[in-house]
Amino acid sequence: MQPILTIEGLRKHFLLHDQDKRLPSCVDVSLSAFPGQLSALVGPTGAGKSSVLKCVYRTYLPSAGRILYRDGGGREVDLAQVSEHEILALRRTEIGFVTQFLHCLPRKPALDVVAEPLVIRGEARDSARERARTLLALLDVPERLWEVPPATFSGGEKQRVNLARGLIARPRLLLLDEPTASLDPATTERVVRLLQTIKQEGVAMLAIFHHPELVRRLADHVVELAPPVAATDLLETCLS
Repeated sequence: MQPILTIEGLRKHFLLHDQDKRLPSCVDVSLSAFPGQLSALVGPTGAGKSSVLKCVYRTYLPSAGRILYRDGGGREVDLAQVSEHEILALRRTEIGFVTQFLHCLPRKPALDVVAEPLVIRGEARDSARERARTLLALLDVPERLWEVPPATFSGGEKQRVNLARGLIARPRLLLLDEPTASLDPATTERVVRLLQTIKQEGVAMLAIFHHPELVRRLADHVVELAPPVAATDLLETCLS
């Protein structure tokens, strides 16, 4: 089976301009993600797990390395090098990202927030909203909240809306950054079953989970990251 994503020697650092210092985030990360499988990133805080996902999604521009993605037409592109136009097109059609926090327009109802990825792809609004209703119900979001903007929702309710938005379009590659961190055990179990279904549909996933038990249940591959520098060196860098 060909991987849909291959990362080779990925590095990301941030420049502290006022101190003329580089702050490393992730160093020499190499991994592959395959259709219908989940690759889990594990490691201590500061190992750069979220930075890896953001480099793949190009929220961060990598400092070094290659991020090779095989698109739906079989073409292999380096996400570290493609244009902004190309990465935006891939986000619309092939690559999804469920972050830890929900970002959306403040007055848009939750139902439209979830349906939006389908509408962007050209699906009729009524059809997209119907599919959004099904997913919100599956994730146990109360129906009374569906037509309400999520700004006033609890953390767990926002995360469920965020999950529904990320999962509704069934991207070819799905990035998950601690998607169950704010959820209760019952909702977490619903998410686990949904991710297992999505794997069976052939979606490739690269994920960070807070609980080792979720890694055990869902991961086909585990990639362990180590902090790029010792904690004492990092503290000295930040405080000097």
